[in-house]
Amino acid sequence: MRKSTIFALAVTFAWLLGHLSWAQKSDDKEHAELAKALKGVKVSLEKGLAASESQGKPISAKFEVEDGKLQLSVYTMKDDKFSEVIVDHKTGKVAKTEAITGGGDLTAAKAQSAAMAKAKLSLRAATENAVKANKGFVAVSVTPSLKDGHPVAEITLVKGEEFKTASEKLD
Repeated sequence: MRKSTIFALAVTFAWLLGHLSWAQKSDDKEHAELAKALKGVKVSLEKGLAASESQGKPISAKFEVEDGKLQLSVYTMKDDKFSEVIVDHKTGKVAKTEAITGGGDLTAAKAQSAAMAKAKLSLRAATENAVKANKGFVAVSVTPSLKDGHPVAEITLVKGEEFKTASEKLD
């Protein structure tokens, strides 16, 4: 191999490592912020999923820090329409519902809907299974997808500041 090719590969590799490191630090910062915001939350993700059912079939859910405030967001579908349902994480009641009409949110909702169309198990049941199997952890997000044509749910769990992901089959 020529020295210039080796040098180019080394520079590319260093650039990739730098970007991966930056992405990891960004995720670490978001995880730390979320873990801190979750302290004292009274409503579980599972209860948020149940509350959102009045607005349609839940197709994903997550706790997130939005503008410095914790919120519980659930995407739902009813007929061929998608909504984002905000569940009050203190009371467990639906606080707000907004239609999802475009952009990345609509793309994500359509993919999640396709996965849930093949699912036999609800996201709430999958989340409950993951929490039971991981003592001391609580669920902070659940997202369905298709893997090899089969629906699965990826559930992000947290205990203190430790995050991990569990996978549950939905068929």
